[in-house]
Amino acid sequence: MALTYTEYLKLEAMLELQEPRSSPPEHDEMLFIVIHQVYELWFKLTMHELDKIKRDFSANDLFGAIHSFKRVRTVMKTLVGQLDILETMTPMSFSSFRERLETASGFQSAQFREMEFALGQKRADLDFAALYGKTSRGYARLQTRLDARSVIDHFYDFLGHCGATIPAAVTQRDVRTSNAPNVEVQREILRLYKSRPEVAILFESMTDFDEGLQEWRYRHVKLVERTIGNKKGTGGSLGVEFLKRSLFQPVFADLWAIRHEL
Repeated sequence: MALTYTEYLKLEAMLELQEPRSSPPEHDEMLFIVIHQVYELWFKLTMHELDKIKRDFSANDLFGAIHSFKRVRTVMKTLVGQLDILETMTPMSFSSFRERLETASGFQSAQFREMEFALGQKRADLDFAALYGKTSRGYARLQTRLDARSVIDHFYDFLGHCGATIPAAVTQRDVRTSNAPNVEVQREILRLYKSRPEVAILFESMTDFDEGLQEWRYRHVKLVERTIGNKKGTGGSLGVEFLKRSLFQPVFADLWAIRHEL
């Protein structure tokens, strides 16, 4: 029998994964589940593209990296658009099933944390075992991401291919720590911005993605604030106040630091 659309996409299994816990069922719980499951799928695709970007950077594949950054920027726009759908759920609708989430929380999304690690925003201080359990796949993936070079580390490889001098303090740092802005790196980026128009296109694509990620963080914070106000998060986090800590923290800080010199 020929392969079918349903079999190829495992649709029957996928459509069985939405299991509301409220009884009798609260209408908007299905919306809440579907949106968050779709988010996790977009996170998976984003990680797939970020891993390709790493390879592109180290292989000096300029146009491959530009193409993938345009794709993940479009994914970010889609993530923001999904918040528009989620905002059709009123605070009262969410309250009707919120207690069914028990300790489940978006803070526990291993994939989103992986994405942060892949981008260079590392958190070695997090208690992964408590969050996910040492035997979970999420725990294992996070440990791998923590120990791996980030997109920014591979970006340094690309800059080196372009003739940039990257200080040893940057390239030889502990990869388990977050990438940090560096004045010498900024100086080299600025030189390339002004001398290599094709490389400048990459820098703008990276900045577009970074802006899109910050936009999503902001919209997510406002959605949570609009929905639960000052209540604590379901996982025991500080809710809105915790989420606000991540606002306006760019991934590619060196690209933002030189904007006034362009």
